[in-house]
Formats: sequence, C-alpha cells, structure tokens
Amino acid sequence: MTLYLITAVLTAAVTFGLSWVVWRIALRYKIHPAIRERDVHTRPTPRLGGIAMFLGVAVAFWFSSQNSGFALIWADPVPMLAVLGATLLIVLIGVADDLWDLDWMVKLGAQLVAAGLIVWFGQLQISSLPIGGMTVGSSWMSFALTVIAIVLVMNAVNFIDGLDGLVTGVCLIANGIFFVYSYLLVRDTGASTYFNIASFIAVILIGACAGFLPFNWHPAKMFMGDSGALMLGLLMATSAVAITGQIQPAMLDPDQLGRSQLLGAFIPILLPVAVVMLPLLDFGLAVVRRLLAGKSPFSPDRKHLHHRMLDMGHSDLGAVLIFYAWTAVIGMAVLLMYIATRENWFGQYWIGVAFAVVGAVACLVVTLSPARRRRAPTPTKEAP
Repeated sequence: MTLYLITAVLTAAVTFGLSWVVWRIALRYKIHPAIRERDVHTRPTPRLGGIAMFLGVAVAFWFSSQNSGFALIWADPVPMLAVLGATLLIVLIGVADDLWDLDWMVKLGAQLVAAGLIVWFGQLQISSLPIGGMTVGSSWMSFALTVIAIVLVMNAVNFIDGLDGLVTGVCLIANGIFFVYSYLLVRDTGASTYFNIASFIAVILIGACAGFLPFNWHPAKMFMGDSGALMLGLLMATSAVAITGQIQPAMLDPDQLGRSQLLGAFIPILLPVAVVMLPLLDFGLAVVRRLLAGKSPFSPDRKHLHHRMLDMGHSDLGAVLIFYAWTAVIGMAVLLMYIATRENWFGQYWIGVAFAVVGAVACLVVTLSPARRRRAPTPTKEAP
C-alpha cells in the first residue's frame, strides 16, 4: 500500500507542476479556443490540461518500471507499453480536437484504434463473466466486446466534461473507490501480490486528478479538454477490464455461494459500472436524444445532465458537488455490498442497500430543491 501511495503522490506532484507550466505557456501564446454557444464559462480558458495529466501518468509508468515492487506487472512489458501507447494516441487526437475541432468520425476512428491496441497488444479482454463460469464466446467476440466497452466509457466520461472540476472530481472519487475494490479483490482471491495493472492504473488516475484539480476548480484556470477526458475514460475502462483477469469465475459462482452471498457474485460486474454510472447515463440519454432529433449521436448540444441542473437553479459549484455526492453514493454502496458479503458483516449486502437508499434520498432532495425555491421571474414593464 505504501508504494501505491508514493506512486499517487508522485503522479499528483508531476501533474500539478506541469499543469502550471502548460497553463502559463497557453496564456502567453493565447492557445485557447473561442467560447462556444454551449459553453458555460464566459472567458477564454486554455483546454490543454490533458497534456500535463498524460505526462504525470507517463512518469508514473516510468517510475513503476524502475521499481522492483511493480516487477510483476512489468514481467511482460508489452501490455504496459500498449496501454501507454494507446493513451498517447488518444491524447494527441484530443489535443488536435481541442485546437482545431476535428470531425467526430476521425475521433471515433482514433478511439477504436486506441482500444484495439490495448485489447490486441495489451492482452486485456473481457473473456468471461463471474456468473457460473459464463464465457463471452469466440476470441473475436471477446475482442469486439472489449473494444466497444472501452470506447463507450471514453465517450461517457468525455460527455460530462462541461463544468469546472466536474470530470476531475468525479473520476477522482470513482477511481478512489475502484482502487479500494481492486485491492480487496486481489486479497480475497488469494493472489501472491497486491500489485496488479488494475490497481496501478486506478492509483495513477487518483494522482493525476488530484494534481490537476487545483487548476480545474471553479473558477477554472484551465480545462483538461478532450485529451484529458478521453484519457481518463480510456484508462478507467482499461482498469475495469484488467480486473476481470483477477477473477476466477468458479470462485464467484452463485451455485458455490450461500444464499446470503448471492449478490456477491454479481458485484465484480456491478462496481465497475457503478463508478461510471452518471457518465454512462448522460451518454445514453444524449445518444437517444440526438438520434430522435435526426442528428449525429456525437453532435454537441446544451442538454446534458449538468446543463439541466444549471437550468434548475443550481450554481456551477453546487451542481458539481451534487455530481460528486451521487458518484460517491453509488460507488460506495456497491463497495459496501462487496465488503459486507466477504467479511460476513451483520445484514451483509443489505448494509450497502441501506446506504444506497439513504444516500440516494438525500442526494435527490438536494438535487430537486432549487426547483422548489425558484422564484417566479419578475415581470418586465411594457414599452410605452
């Protein structure tokens, strides 16, 4: 755990320092796009934070390759280099889009290539589900399913990047929960070491988000842009896919578990989805909304969940904090279910269910409260 902590702190420090450098360069040379109609901010702001975040991640990869504690994940360097190479590709495409607004088909093609690199060379695939030893099917079906899952999460994370600190904080919370989960899962499955790709990626994302958040907090000095959001989505999806390699389906077969532990067999699927639930929900609603309107699913608009919260009367900061709360409640609820079933706590997974219900009710009250407090608009005087 100490080595993981050192890695997170190193990533945060490098990201913070390089964020300042990128911010100063962007201001000096006026490297920032014009304000778009759908944007919430009112002054030109650099969108190159993803560069600093990627460099922080790259330093963490280098540090791990030089440390014997991470020897297991570097025993075969090809998967790690494939992940880093795919991340570099998606960051370069993201920077180009932030500067020149690329066509959506170009971006989607690059996302498919990046995901394919991770699956093919990184040897990370969804090959089985922890339910009765269920297998996905052929190797090509596994390849396609994994690529689609990675691209889906990439776009879902990118879609909610619309308010100061929103994606940075949501991903910080989500990866914090996911790191605890992956660490405990490795322990519970009897692995000889706690060092694995899933936990490593989660911890460096914690560091990258923590290092960039001071520059992205409201009012933001700099945005991460598509380069940062797509990178976060790519690595979060990769981490979730990698954790399936730690799960032996037979060990979590419901037929081999007691009745009270039945839900525990499904949690390895539920938690990776839960930590990106809000981005996935926003992405799904956006795709349906745009297709029904006869538009491309990637065409921009101002009807995302965070935009709707602003229209309800929430401030920028208030909307962001509510998103944080929802992310924490959903992720922690499923994590508590897992811990309770493995530790045989009293009530077992109902502890997580109770936490989810209480937390969801509290979040719902806060989310809907501005709608009740809004005052009627002051009538304007008629022109004489």
